Amino acid sequence: MVDKIAYPVQLIQPDGLRVFRPDYTSLVRDIRPDQLRDLYEDLVVARRMDVEAVALQRQGELGLWAPLLGQEAAQVGSARALRPDDYAFISYREHAVAYCRGVDPGVMTRMWRGCAHSAWDPSSVNVTNPAIVVGSQGLHATGYAMGAHLDGAEIATIAYFGDGATSQGDLAEALGFSMSFNAPVVFFCQNNQFAISEPVHLQSPVPIAQRAAGYGMPALRVDGNDVLAVLAVTRQATQRAREGSGPTFIEAITYRMGPHTTSDDPTRYRAAAETEIWKARDPIDRMRRLLDREGLLGEEFLARVQATADAVAARLRSGTVEAPDPAPLDLFDHVYSTDHPLIDEEREQYAAYLAGFAGIEEALS
Repeated sequence: MVDKIAYPVQLIQPDGLRVFRPDYTSLVRDIRPDQLRDLYEDLVVARRMDVEAVALQRQGELGLWAPLLGQEAAQVGSARALRPDDYAFISYREHAVAYCRGVDPGVMTRMWRGCAHSAWDPSSVNVTNPAIVVGSQGLHATGYAMGAHLDGAEIATIAYFGDGATSQGDLAEALGFSMSFNAPVVFFCQNNQFAISEPVHLQSPVPIAQRAAGYGMPALRVDGNDVLAVLAVTRQATQRAREGSGPTFIEAITYRMGPHTTSDDPTRYRAAAETEIWKARDPIDRMRRLLDREGLLGEEFLARVQATADAVAARLRSGTVEAPDPAPLDLFDHVYSTDHPLIDEEREQYAAYLAGFAGIEEALS
């Protein structure tokens, strides 16, 4: 795969026409009309969910949100390639991955609302909670994969990160370690063209995937706005991992059509014309055109998809605004998996501090 990294894999053109690539088409031969419709539904639900979360942040219900607008295909295609016992280590923008892994939309925003340390139990869905630390996912995934391998588990572990993370030392160490020990990891880079405001060409004069090739790791590039191509290459990489053939690096070329987070203004560092070019490659429009060309669209189907998307968004909204505020001392829970004397001491000090306000409240009442 190393010698093909200059040619991104594509199975659906932006106009909805299929691309003849027998080497990768064979990997998604089982995707029949119903499965194509399901992938389209996932894409629409992911965007609708994201739009709702952005609205919640603008209404003051969330402290922050990292929109995925434009990256739906990269996330849905890769997540749907995973088996239930595979494990995903996500960063902070993989809301569609979480949805596809079965995370309840009603709990998805809790960390972003600031009312919980985390949003869901990772072991229940085999996907970690959002993590802001850039690049750490590679090391975590490599360690987990090594442990699973030593336990004899035939699973794949996948690490999600962005193009900016490939400039971090953590990821370099993960790539080197995983190759040295043949760890069953898929490194999935969503190259959305910007590390906040820094364009990708300032980070690397060569394709991001070429960095992995420098470690001797099989690497390939894929059209990240083509859900079928992403599904195919991720299936191939996860199968390599499960059968003991070691790590693979995937660079999914996509584009962040929205801001980096809801605190960002992308108009300050990129031209509107550039965004318009990528809008023409929109992953949802592309899939819709494919369905239309193959006679798989219909009013009833589209209405059902929209109803599902609206229901998921409603669940996300109600779960957000109805999430209970935690008790102040909950701040000290789950810092360590077992009791720790330092945490116990800090909890007691904070409880005494809070108790000092009791007399004031009584006087004011």
